[in-house]
Amino acid sequence: MKIGNTVMVIDDNVEGTIVCIENNKVVVQTLDGFQITYEKKELVVLENPISSQEFSVDNISEVLKNKEVVRHKNSRAQKPKQRVKPAMEVDLHIHQLVSSQRGLSNYDMLEIQLDTAKRQLHFAMKKGIQRVVFIHGVGAGVLRQELEYLLKRYDAVSFEDANFQKYGRGATEIYIHQSKL
Repeated sequence: MKIGNTVMVIDDNVEGTIVCIENNKVVVQTLDGFQITYEKKELVVLENPISSQEFSVDNISEVLKNKEVVRHKNSRAQKPKQRVKPAMEVDLHIHQLVSSQRGLSNYDMLEIQLDTAKRQLHFAMKKGIQRVVFIHGVGAGVLRQELEYLLKRYDAVSFEDANFQKYGRGATEIYIHQSKL
């Protein structure tokens, strides 16, 4: 991976050119002109990229002739439900974790929420669950920041904002990389 390579993001429909590399971070300039920073493990280098201008209707038959089609007779296609397992959801709202908030300071509530997150993360790792969504709410953002601080301690974990349409801004999705455990 070097500056000038054309790369594609593994889990997103983003393609661009590497403009800067620092340690494990790579800055990619997208085809739209935006510069976005990714980790090296999130990118794949495209060997012989074909731009949309180079790919025309005239040369489709040429491309199809050169493409090798491999078919396995006994291969079974996986159903979509088998490929993408649903994420485990953990609601960290304090009223979901304790029967009464009476007498609890903000610090106490935060500690209960973080202990629950840590316990559920360890459970998911032990059971081989690859995705966990922590629902923390929006609020002042303290729980979210503390959760991110906790998650950065784990090498086998990466995280990002959860699906905005489903959770809004109040959830973080965790990916547990099983090979690193």
